[in-house]
Amino acid sequence: MQHAQDHFIIKISCPATSGIVAAVTSFLSANGCYISEMAQFDDEFSGRFFMRAVFRFNAGLEGDIAGIEQGFVAVANDFDMTWELHSTARPMRVLLMVSKFDHCLNDLLYRYHKGEMDMQITAIVSNHLDLRPMAEREGIRFIYLPVTKETKARQEAELMKVVEETGTELVVLARYMQILSDDLCKQLSGRAINIHHSFLPGFKGAKPYHQAFERGVKLIGATAHYVTSDLDEGPIIEQQVQRVDHAYKPDDLVNIGRDTETVALSKAVKYHLQHRVFLNHDKTVIFR
Repeated sequence: MQHAQDHFIIKISCPATSGIVAAVTSFLSANGCYISEMAQFDDEFSGRFFMRAVFRFNAGLEGDIAGIEQGFVAVANDFDMTWELHSTARPMRVLLMVSKFDHCLNDLLYRYHKGEMDMQITAIVSNHLDLRPMAEREGIRFIYLPVTKETKARQEAELMKVVEETGTELVVLARYMQILSDDLCKQLSGRAINIHHSFLPGFKGAKPYHQAFERGVKLIGATAHYVTSDLDEGPIIEQQVQRVDHAYKPDDLVNIGRDTETVALSKAVKYHLQHRVFLNHDKTVIFR
């Protein structure tokens, strides 16, 4: 049994057809639920329908969320739905990965302490020791997994062991400067977010700001996306841009780029924590 004022989020995707919204809302209403927020999108190109609803049990009712979950199976089967049901009372378990740059980690920790990020940090994993003091100050478990060509497979296996042991649901690469193997990308599919220090697509590789400088761009940016085996080509969740001009040197671009990185990553993580993101082939649908 759940407390009457607990809120729940249901995420649905299915082939687009008539009657989906009516079926979902009628089911929730018949089971004593009040819908406080709802969004939907019909993708005419893929033929998929996406829906997110936030609901709670009506005042005075002792809600049975397990009964809701069990009963909804019949509705889902009628429309060939892929669906998830989440409680807002349980923070998502998140593992953070870093290398040497601290700005994204620092920003996520700040927002976490301010109550913006509804998550439980399971660990901070790094291939360097530079940010260990930051983790220790926060009282967060720090795991050092140095990576070389010879140790990469073993360290990735250790990472997955940590993910499984801690019940981690989301992995955030907060400027973790290592390319994940195809196998690890597949294991973390849909539950690993990376921040790329460039406005994708374009300017790939280790020094995108320098490439941007060479091309004389007037906008620089940062892209938060899901990790896939296709480097820096995963479904995009959030992007931020900054206008620049001919007077900006590469180091200037790096400096102002930190802001775009932290904002893009924090927004992407927040959308995921709030179950607002749907994968739609190589793209995303996000109900803000």
